[in-house]
Amino acid sequence: MSATTQKTAFGRIFPPNDAWLAKAPAEEIIDPDLPIIDTHHHLWVRTGGGARGEAWDVPAYRYLIDEFLADCNTGHNVIGSVFLQCHSMYRKDGPEQMRPVGETEFVAGIAAMSDSGGYGKTKVAAGIVGFADLTAGDWVTPVLEAHIRAGGGRFRGVRHSCGYDPDPIIGNSAPDIEPGLYLRDDFRAGMKALSALGLSLDAWGFHPQMADITDLARAFPATNIVMGHCGGPLGYGRHAGKKDEVFADWKKTVTELAKCPNVTMKLGGMMMRLAAYPYLDLEAPPSSAQLADYWRPYVETCVELFGADRCMVESNFPVEKMGIGFAGLFNALKRLTAGASADEKAAIFAGTARRVYRLNC
Repeated sequence: MSATTQKTAFGRIFPPNDAWLAKAPAEEIIDPDLPIIDTHHHLWVRTGGGARGEAWDVPAYRYLIDEFLADCNTGHNVIGSVFLQCHSMYRKDGPEQMRPVGETEFVAGIAAMSDSGGYGKTKVAAGIVGFADLTAGDWVTPVLEAHIRAGGGRFRGVRHSCGYDPDPIIGNSAPDIEPGLYLRDDFRAGMKALSALGLSLDAWGFHPQMADITDLARAFPATNIVMGHCGGPLGYGRHAGKKDEVFADWKKTVTELAKCPNVTMKLGGMMMRLAAYPYLDLEAPPSSAQLADYWRPYVETCVELFGADRCMVESNFPVEKMGIGFAGLFNALKRLTAGASADEKAAIFAGTARRVYRLNC
């Protein structure tokens, strides 16, 4: 088999291995009182099979409010969160374009459970980012309006991913995706409708597509665009063994993206795609110091280019849980921002999220 067709763990979702995670080196929580808003996590029940091209190799896996809060309650001061679309609980029936509204209905219910006060201090899903097909023409606005109604005051925007790579081993963001999605006229018509309703776009693509995201941000300077996962650097498939080249390409394009004041960068979310270490093959998870070393070039560059007021942290749980636990992940992010001032840390870990997603937590 060629290097681009061999099966790989990278770019695919696997269930976390709790026994393996329990082998993580013991660590004290760094700065345990620092308020954190986790700006990117999922809630789901997977019953086998893949979702839009994702490999899912188990019969079932549950990650709902109890599981998320169990992770939050491992020592860090998580005061709130933002849910990101993950194809959960779509409506079974009705027009295809309207089915993703079921995800917002589902998450709004979980958020209401959290708001009841019976689940502790963390305001779960204080903000909701769902999915609407922004290329859907006349359907776009009614779908967005349905999300807003379903969200109970929490719906903040849409993630419509553009992740594409010609290497079939990468695992694109959708099986039928084609290059140049964010440049298309129909997508930009949907962006206009999104903007008219005061909603944001969570952008998700891979580092070779950063120029498309920059072009989109310049075309919609008044629209809030949130770039996920440090800009999606790839380190496997045709990008394997090209660490320095990938970083150089990524840095060049992310430098241009940072010039767009309407773009905010999420710090984290690189477990699947950067392929910095073989998380499924190690005897135990890395320490937070080791993970910080793996991610340092990307996170430090993002903070330098965007500034604390346009950076925010994400767990990307339970996806990142394939490679490290929640406590270790946020310790790593705190190590990576250790040189920041108290005000900068307050922004990166909560303040920026509160402003960008308009959160009350």
